[in-house]
Amino acid sequence: MTPDSPPHTVPRRDIQGLRALAVLAVVGAHAVGWPSGGFVGVDIFFVISGFLITGMLLSEIRRRGSVSLGGFYARRARRILPAALVTLGAVVGAAFALFNTVRADQTLGDAVSAALFVSNWRFAAQGTDYFHAADAVSPIQNFWSLSVEEQFYLAWPGLLVILMLLIPVAARRGTTARVVVGTAAGAIVAASFTWALTQTEAQPTLAYFSTLTRAWELAAGALLAAAVPALARIPRALGIVLGWVGLAGAVASVLIIEPTAAGFPAPWAALPVVATCLVLAGGVAGDPRQRHLVPLTNPVSVFVGDMSYSLYLWHFPVIVFAAALLPESDQRIWIVLGGIAVLSLASYFIVEQPLRYAPWLGARMPASSDRAASVPAAAQPAVAPANTTLARGVASTRPAGWTPGTRYFPDSPRPMPPSALSAPPALPAVPGVRTAVQPPVRGSAGSAGAGSVSAGDTAPGRLWRERFGTQIFLATAGLLAVALGTATWVHATSGAGPLIQPPAFAAPASPTPAADPTAQLQAELAAAVTATAWPVLHPSLDEVMAQSSGANPAHDCFSPTVTPDPAACTWGSADAATHIYLVGDSTAMAYAPAFRSLAENSGGLIAATTVGLYGCRFTDVLVQNDGDGIMAACPERKDVVRQLIAADQPSLVIVSNAFTLGRSTDGTDLSAQDLAAAAQSEAATYGMSGRVVYLAPPPQGVNLGACYSPVSSPSACASAVDDTWIAMWDATVAAAAASGDHAIDALPFSCWEQVCPAFAGTLPTKYDQTHLTVPYAEHIAPYLAWALQSQGLIAAG
Repeated sequence: MTPDSPPHTVPRRDIQGLRALAVLAVVGAHAVGWPSGGFVGVDIFFVISGFLITGMLLSEIRRRGSVSLGGFYARRARRILPAALVTLGAVVGAAFALFNTVRADQTLGDAVSAALFVSNWRFAAQGTDYFHAADAVSPIQNFWSLSVEEQFYLAWPGLLVILMLLIPVAARRGTTARVVVGTAAGAIVAASFTWALTQTEAQPTLAYFSTLTRAWELAAGALLAAAVPALARIPRALGIVLGWVGLAGAVASVLIIEPTAAGFPAPWAALPVVATCLVLAGGVAGDPRQRHLVPLTNPVSVFVGDMSYSLYLWHFPVIVFAAALLPESDQRIWIVLGGIAVLSLASYFIVEQPLRYAPWLGARMPASSDRAASVPAAAQPAVAPANTTLARGVASTRPAGWTPGTRYFPDSPRPMPPSALSAPPALPAVPGVRTAVQPPVRGSAGSAGAGSVSAGDTAPGRLWRERFGTQIFLATAGLLAVALGTATWVHATSGAGPLIQPPAFAAPASPTPAADPTAQLQAELAAAVTATAWPVLHPSLDEVMAQSSGANPAHDCFSPTVTPDPAACTWGSADAATHIYLVGDSTAMAYAPAFRSLAENSGGLIAATTVGLYGCRFTDVLVQNDGDGIMAACPERKDVVRQLIAADQPSLVIVSNAFTLGRSTDGTDLSAQDLAAAAQSEAATYGMSGRVVYLAPPPQGVNLGACYSPVSSPSACASAVDDTWIAMWDATVAAAAASGDHAIDALPFSCWEQVCPAFAGTLPTKYDQTHLTVPYAEHIAPYLAWALQSQGLIAAG
């Protein structure tokens, strides 16, 4: 994704085509879900970057005998930072204008970590945090791969500097340096791939983002760069075959690798990595235009490859913001693709290209030959003009046909006559070439009394303005026109209806108070479903989302890192006649405030102990969860709960687990019936037959971090009861009936007419997609007490 290439050489056309394939695959996977394996485009980028950067470093070692770390990082900064910082700034500004407070603050944190090139570790930590793994996706999550690259390149050049100190100076300019570099790269490939295999199996989320499990992909490109002299000797016919086989492998990888399949990044990432290596190896020898690889080397592919960095930077923010702002429609995908194209082109023409060659940033304008060949500019044939003094032994880089008194700049359609210029001609600076320009005779025509103009003084700035001035103006004007048109369209369509249309009911009147609180809860939910604007909520959605699970008084009773203290996890009188145990995963933890309220308001009649482990389903089958430390703690915690129940012999055991499908740790998919039976088998170990209650969780809701914002309506955060929840509830009711146990439905306090809002009355119902807020859990305590009383499980208070 980063546009690295050796200095003063043209990127091979097949490499640019590979970049185009990679970035289009990534954009397609993120925007429309096709190709399914498009995310492996990142792996293709890793190999290309490793190949090109290491090629640059080896060329510098050959020329100078060492690596200039300052020069290397200056080039990297010019290439990477301008476009990246502009994107980050725009995204953060948009986030604070359009997102809720919590999500905007998270985006700011993500941007800071991206600017510091550590965002991959931030996203890895969030992905393994049980209560943040399902957070709304960050609009700059795509920056994780840039962080991996830059971390590798913070270490790799320094390692080469150290390695060069271990070999004689004379040997650094020969094959010895390549052998040493290749050996180091090979060692990284072996070590990193081995670790990737281990961590992919144990912690797949961490393995996906980790630099340690991705370094082998960059090192594979580095190893290939070290082998370039040997690859240059392979027969051209073999190189052509390798190129086509590699292209076929790259295409196959984006089509057949599934994002949800196990084994990524290791071993499955080996397919796109090897495929990319084959294309790179096959193109080392011969014509850099690689005309036989038409899918990669045609002008369209090359142009898309040229702007692949800007495309990669902007595509994901556009997708995320569009999901927050635009209603579902057939037109949305075209708006998204159009927005990606416009912003990427603007970034490329206004920021990336101009600042890459900005003389005030220490850059040099590219020579024309840089855009037409793949060999160093100094090796290009040149015609030395008459009346121009050049350093002895150094050829001119002026194009054939250039004559004294005319000025040439990159991409100029023809030489320009002196009369069209307001300043004397100047040669563009070429690394390693010192030029001397004949100063005009003082007082002669065209001099206007001016002295000599050096190639490094005003000429670079003038050339830069002439090369990029019109481009920047036109691109900026086009961007403003598109922005104005888009703003007009959004304003005109901002009255679009909700994603989930509520039934055409008038809000019911408040019911007559009765012992059964269901009617009152349903009235609150009905009013929320039919609301057209967000009411004032206490606490606010921003507050409960920011607090997350930390506000739950039973949090430590369900933590994998804290051994639960039964006394600290029990509420109510120790002498209570009824002792209730609430056990299960995080859905049980979310209900804990309700049972605390029930116990404390029972007048000493009820005690409640709430203990379990979030992310750990209380089933006799271990259900896979990627949360940090959960799989290791789950079997032991279930055993602890069995011992506590056996010792206390409570009146009731209430079990609550997530109503989502899962997979066992051995990879077996578990159906609703499988999970209900597994929960029943686990509960049977308590020896509480007839005194077990299965409490359903609320149906899965909409991601609040994504749906709730200053520009959204309540209907955007309303969700329908999903089919999985219905299947799980039916299976749970059947299992409870078969064992003589009991079940409590969650729909009466979660949804109205199969639509589940984000609030009821003045209370937010959840702080994420799944878990009840503490205030709402306390609010439904009377309903839970009534449900238990109506089934004869506890005495009426």
